[in-house]
Amino acid sequence: MNKKVILSCAITGAGDTTEKSPHVPVTPKEIAGSAIKAAKAGATIVHLHVRDQRTGRLSHDVNLFQETVERIRESETDVIINITSGGGGDWIPCEEDPTKGGTGTDIQTPEERHEPIRKLLPELCTLDCGSINFGNMLYVNPADWLRKQAKLVQESGVKPELECFDTGQVHFANQLIEEGLIDGDPLYQFCLGIPWGAAADAETLSYMKSRIPNNGKWAAFGIGRMQMPIVAESVLQGGHIRVGLEDNLYLKKGQLATNEQLVDKAVGIVQAFGSDMMTPQEARQELHLRAP
Repeated sequence: MNKKVILSCAITGAGDTTEKSPHVPVTPKEIAGSAIKAAKAGATIVHLHVRDQRTGRLSHDVNLFQETVERIRESETDVIINITSGGGGDWIPCEEDPTKGGTGTDIQTPEERHEPIRKLLPELCTLDCGSINFGNMLYVNPADWLRKQAKLVQESGVKPELECFDTGQVHFANQLIEEGLIDGDPLYQFCLGIPWGAAADAETLSYMKSRIPNNGKWAAFGIGRMQMPIVAESVLQGGHIRVGLEDNLYLKKGQLATNEQLVDKAVGIVQAFGSDMMTPQEARQELHLRAP
């Protein structure tokens, strides 16, 4: 086990969860406020999406990212900021013409996905490592698009967190490293339990971590009711962890959670195993992050 564990909190995500819980933050003020509370509860990293303030749905507006990041930074809360670069990748075929995207399709170019990273220069950003069936849609990440994104992130000096939703995506992340598109010790995030992706169990986690290079660092998260079991399993297997309302809305069955409550519960699990949380400054050294 790691004696010190990095804890990420994914604050709001992109899913249609705002109607399911009043605790899912929507506005930049709400997202930043929840991130600050999560940091004070023990989160080392906050992972940020933004939402349309009118509809509550996913937004790509760079100005919303900027306001959110500025609010966190101006609070002088010590926390590492990790901005999504997943961007628009949702493809739903049109029933009349399946060669075209239908209602709900939302596709961005690599350059558009990278724009919040280019402008705000966070310490970390996510880099998805493949396409996947996601509910009734396809989450589209063509290999050459991801290579272009990886190059843009590399040129910005921001460290990518390599998000892997299935075992083949670990293979592709390793390919990016072999091609010289990832600098330093790579950081992987194993995304477990999403339907039609990698299972949220000990065996799958063990396999995925066995496929990364010796200098690789890794974390994992499970969605829904598997969030806390994967926290425990990740700690036992020597990795880092992630919780938050992007991945799970409940503190326990029937009780809706806040981000800071999920962080507090994860901290308790880590400490019960005899480990403790890594501070943001310790994590900056561990992950070799550039100054924000």
